[in-house]
Amino acid sequence: MHARAVAASTAALLGTAALLFPSPARAGDHGASPLVIAHRGASAYAPENTLAAVDKAAELGIAWVENDVQRTRDGELVVVHDDSLRRTTDAEEVFPDRAPWKVKDFTAAEIARLDAGSWFGPAYAGARVPTLRQFVDRVEHHHQKLLLEIKNPQLYPGIERQTLKLLSNEGWLDAPHLADRLVVQSFSPDSVRTVHELRPGVKTGFLGTPGVADLAAYAAFADQINPSHGSLSLGYVSAVHAFRGPHGRPLEVCTWTVDDAATAQRVAGYGVDGIITNKPDVVRDAVGG
Repeated sequence: MHARAVAASTAALLGTAALLFPSPARAGDHGASPLVIAHRGASAYAPENTLAAVDKAAELGIAWVENDVQRTRDGELVVVHDDSLRRTTDAEEVFPDRAPWKVKDFTAAEIARLDAGSWFGPAYAGARVPTLRQFVDRVEHHHQKLLLEIKNPQLYPGIERQTLKLLSNEGWLDAPHLADRLVVQSFSPDSVRTVHELRPGVKTGFLGTPGVADLAAYAAFADQINPSHGSLSLGYVSAVHAFRGPHGRPLEVCTWTVDDAATAQRVAGYGVDGIITNKPDVVRDAVGG
C-alpha cells in the first residue's frame, strides 16, 4: 500500500515538475524505440571490454556502450568484468604462480602485459585490458555515450569517489555529458547511493529487480532500475515508470542481456527504455532502436 500511495501522490503533486523536467521518450510512447546499449562493447564480435569492442560498436553505429570498472593493486582503474583475470586474459600462463589471478592482486603494469584478445580469436591477439581513462577516451573519440558499471565495489573501498574524479578529469562530468551521455550503475545499492551523494548531477542506475514496495526508496538515489530480461513483465515496467527519480523524471528501465530478436521485441513491448546486448545490430534491427 505504501508504494502505491507514494506513486499516486508523486503523480498528483509533481505535475509542475513534469513541465520543468520532461521525461525522455519511452518505447511505448508515440512509437519510440528503446535505446540499444552495446554490452561490454559489441562483445559478440570483439573481445569484451576492450577498445576493439568499442570500435566495433561504433562501426555498427551504436551510440551507447556499457563497461565495467575495477581497481588494480596499485590503484589504477581498469576495465574488466570478472574479479579474476583468468577467463579473459592469459594471466594464468604469464603468471602461473599467482592463482586465483584476482584483479586487485595485480599492478597496472602487470595487467598491461596481458593478452586480452587471443581467447576470443586470433585476429585480436595482443589486445590489452584498457584503463578506464583509455576506455572513456576511446568512447569520446567515437562521440559515443557510456553506461559505466562499478563492479564489485565491496572489494575496492572508495572506488566511487575515484571513478568520479577520473571522469571529471577526462571532461565527462560537464553539462553536456551529464545531460545525456553518462550513466553510472552497480548491483550494489550502497554504491549507487554513494555516487548520487558525491555527485548528485550524475545519472545513476541500480542493477537488479527490487520489489515494487521498495521502489520508492530506490527512487531517492537511482534514475534507472535495470533488471535481467527474465525478471521483467509489463506490470513491473509500468510500476517502475510510476516513480520519479532524484532528477524529477520517471524512473527508466534498461534490461540485460538480450541477444535475439524475439526477446528484444518482447521486452520492447513492455515499454523498456533501453536494451543491453552483446549483439546490438540484431537488437537494433528487431526493435528499430
